[in-house]
Amino acid sequence: MLFSVIAHEYAHGYAALKQGDTTALALGRLTWNPIKHIDLWLTIVLPAFLLYATHGHLALGGAKPVPVNPRNYREPKRGDIIVSLAGVATNLLITVGCAILAPLFGLLGHVSEAIVSAAAVAQAMTLYGVYLNLALIAFNLIPVPPLDGSHVVKYLLPPAWAVYYQRIGFAGIVILILLLRFDFLNWWFRPVEIVFGSLLAAVSHLVLPETQAWLR
Repeated sequence: MLFSVIAHEYAHGYAALKQGDTTALALGRLTWNPIKHIDLWLTIVLPAFLLYATHGHLALGGAKPVPVNPRNYREPKRGDIIVSLAGVATNLLITVGCAILAPLFGLLGHVSEAIVSAAAVAQAMTLYGVYLNLALIAFNLIPVPPLDGSHVVKYLLPPAWAVYYQRIGFAGIVILILLLRFDFLNWWFRPVEIVFGSLLAAVSHLVLPETQAWLR
């Protein structure tokens, strides 16, 4: 999870740099150092509170957002969309990578008893990697400012509407908690459950018995 959210934020900063904005680089945020990406509220307090409030069923959170300045982009509209979706695209790449590695670790465990314990741990990590990154993709595409999906939706709205739409960003967390309270997020995350369940069924014959213990 830590790697995935850091990769997500790093991708935003790197994409912004490629679009002409050096803000993230200048502020030292274009780094893999996890300490630079930890936010007291988003990374620690909010997930802990929601885990407690939902009795461990769901937690929302993330890394400290990477600062960018869209006015520095060579093409502001195109740059904003690219930078906003860079994090989601990175999580998708991690998902695909983990989906490929999970059955491979299973094969290794089946052919060599000597490494079955290590292969089971690695397989469990990659399966969790698939689930967590699918969840991060779904979460970040929720069309509530300031989440990434809102940066695309605003360009689909009439200019006057887009201004008001962006202004609700200050209450984004409150809106998300309300959506959670009224079960909207359960519906929104349903495709994640379906895709992950389908993948797990497809590779079930390669899932090591030892892996099952880590997935409980």
